[in-house]
Amino acid sequence: MPAIIITSHTMGLGVIRSLGIMGVPLYVFYYDKNDMGYVSKYVREAIYCPHPEKNESEFIKILLEYGKQLGGSLLMPVDDASLSVVSKNKTQLAKHYKVACPDWKTTVKYIDKKYTYELADKIGVPCPKTIVPHNLAEVHGYSKDVQYPCIIKPCESHKYYELFQKKMTIVSTPEEMIDAYRDAAEAGIEVMIQEYIPGGDANGVNYNSYIHEDTTAVDFTAEKVRYSPPGIGVPRVVVSKHVPEVIDSGRRILKAMGYHGYSCTEFKKDPRDGVYKLMEINGRHNRSTLLAVRCGINFPWIEYAYFFNREIVYNRHPEDGVYWIDELRDIIHSVKYFREERYSFKQYIRPYLKPHIFAILDLKDPKPFLKRIYDLIMKALHLLRPSNIRGKGGLEAATSIHKSKK
Repeated sequence: MPAIIITSHTMGLGVIRSLGIMGVPLYVFYYDKNDMGYVSKYVREAIYCPHPEKNESEFIKILLEYGKQLGGSLLMPVDDASLSVVSKNKTQLAKHYKVACPDWKTTVKYIDKKYTYELADKIGVPCPKTIVPHNLAEVHGYSKDVQYPCIIKPCESHKYYELFQKKMTIVSTPEEMIDAYRDAAEAGIEVMIQEYIPGGDANGVNYNSYIHEDTTAVDFTAEKVRYSPPGIGVPRVVVSKHVPEVIDSGRRILKAMGYHGYSCTEFKKDPRDGVYKLMEINGRHNRSTLLAVRCGINFPWIEYAYFFNREIVYNRHPEDGVYWIDELRDIIHSVKYFREERYSFKQYIRPYLKPHIFAILDLKDPKPFLKRIYDLIMKALHLLRPSNIRGKGGLEAATSIHKSKK
């Protein structure tokens, strides 16, 4: 039975390859022509569609039309925009597909992070102190009392990232807080004021799990290595590592949420007290999906197998020290942030010398990598046109060539 993957950037490509190697027939809906997963050799058909959130009715209409010929297939939204819309329309879509996401009453609890932190606080899962201001006047009031630095963090991070190319903004003064809030408010994005958890990128941890019928079927943990941008961006290098301290908290928050299926719950270790604090819950396959696959835990296949009663086999003792590398992002941003990050050459090169898997490059499936290179070159050429350089701040703008979805 086929699987339908919605969006095919880094997250989607990981799912495509994870299911493709298992022989699952794959159809891909994509709304961003900068995606590269839809050219994978594993894809039977790629369908360009409207943006799920910007044109929800047309997006759902196309899915329903294809449901007539692909009825019974597994529908897998793998970014937050498609996840939100599919979840809201799950009842209608479930008439044609097996839908791999929770109902909206559950989805909203992690898509809108103010509800996530409220629930975590209620059940005693450690998380950063968080305030949700309702207007600029409240921000002015809070700005006088909070401890700096702190974070202006969106309630729905994918919308903020799409506009600002970062997951959050660190502010160090009341003026910076007010400016960051005003920028978000003008874009129609609700934000929170959140305590800043100090520590480097390596303090971040992923808790990956699959929950079936109220039982956690599979666990897998990994440690962040490098983000882009450093500290507040998306991971560009991750390493497999058993981190038992986050498992109980991860299971408790997901159970309290009534969550079923695959999720990636993110924590950060607070060096002030040694406690891992909840950062967010991603109720879809994450960027580094292929890391777990490389370690013997194929989460997309596990999800597919549970829906279709197929045999589930996985490595119950995954190897530590295996790296996932978003290779193009890592190379570009290692150069861009070299002075800021202050890593040694040995630290930069270590992931490439140890057991690893790349996010995009795969000699058995080369087309996505070649397309990604082509897209980056075309973006660079566009930015280097004299008119664009003059209009966007000179050569500095021309170096910003590697911006992609979370």
